[in-house]
Amino acid sequence: MTTSPEPARSRAVLSTEDFELLREAVLHYLEVVKDKPESIKFSRLYHRLGSAMGR
Repeated sequence: MTTSPEPARSRAVLSTEDFELLREAVLHYLEVVKDKPESIKFSRLYHRLGSAMGR
């Protein structure tokens, strides 16, 4: 019986600091587009980034 090797453990691509920086950038951009329809998409992204960070 041949055993196959375990797959390598995946590493996080983005650090917690990366998420914080991205969330801060999206928040800044939300101010720029606050009166435009695409602001809804960026608002949702902002909240998803917060959820991904565990907030």
